[in-house]
Amino acid sequence: SVVPSSGSGVNVSDTAVSILNSSLTTVFIPLVYIFIFIVGLPTNTMALWVFLFRTKKKHPASILMANLALADLLFIVWLPLKITYHFNGNDWTFGEPLCKVLVGFFYGNTYISAIFIACISVQRYWTVAHPLSQKLSSRVTVCVCVCVWIVVWVLTVPLYLYDQTVKILNLNIITCHDVNRRNETHFPVGYFLTMGTVGYVVPCVVCIVSYLLTFLSLSRSITDSSSSKKKRKAIVLMVTVLVMFLVCFTPSNIMLMVHYSLLGVEHQNYVYSIYMVALCLGSMNSCLDPFVYYYISEEFRDHVKNSLMCRSERTSKQMKVSSRPLQVTEEIPMPPTNTTTSTVEHPIEDSLNAAQD
Repeated sequence: SVVPSSGSGVNVSDTAVSILNSSLTTVFIPLVYIFIFIVGLPTNTMALWVFLFRTKKKHPASILMANLALADLLFIVWLPLKITYHFNGNDWTFGEPLCKVLVGFFYGNTYISAIFIACISVQRYWTVAHPLSQKLSSRVTVCVCVCVWIVVWVLTVPLYLYDQTVKILNLNIITCHDVNRRNETHFPVGYFLTMGTVGYVVPCVVCIVSYLLTFLSLSRSITDSSSSKKKRKAIVLMVTVLVMFLVCFTPSNIMLMVHYSLLGVEHQNYVYSIYMVALCLGSMNSCLDPFVYYYISEEFRDHVKNSLMCRSERTSKQMKVSSRPLQVTEEIPMPPTNTTTSTVEHPIEDSLNAAQD
């Protein structure tokens, strides 16, 4: 809501009062954030632990997914402040600096997650479509990740340059990021319209194009029945990831741009409550990512199981070997002395495995 300032605080409209006092913002939204916190904190923490300490070979895919898990985790650890704020009747009691930090981390890590999902889609397309070409090195992947973090966090600096907290006189509360003073409206309007384009529209286009090209590449490949099954699993995974991305990020970003567009022309709008709900539900992405990207992999699940049981990788391998049944044969034929063995590579099958993992 945009309101004129008067002295130490502002008076908001009846529409804003109804939104700030509604059970939607004081009960439903914090309950959803509690669910995201309970599910997302342990799953992303475990995912980050596995990628950093249990995975010996740091492939580009694992590096990108480790950064995605870190972005989701940094988003989730600040949710208790937001939960307390909403349960407290949208009354912020932690001071202006902490409100700015919360807003910066909330939006920054949201857009970082979207960008890393786009990077993972590009990496998977390249693995499937060009299995024999030179792979992206781990060093280059790390440089890309560092650049993403730096660029996005630089883009969040403007959020620290204007007041995020506003005292509401006719409600006797202090809001955090929910109310703008009229003389500061132009700044967030231009900023969020830009961030909505850079942080959502561009990654969304990249994801759609990458997975479409990956699907076409898999459709053209000629494989056996075993590889066909893997291809179907890869396609189902791609569709799941794309649908999750569109469902989680599209409503909130569309409502964000609609809200700030109407705000920019000083048009009275009633979409802010819809935007808050869409933003809350869009945050579900941070607790869904681990199950879509990590826990579908059997290798990753084994790493998690070994970590929970405090088993080393060598111990788990020995247990697998010891659990295999022994096959006793009466005679072991010797290979002919004049024959040579050769290895046959299966780039399409390897790329399908990479797409699934």
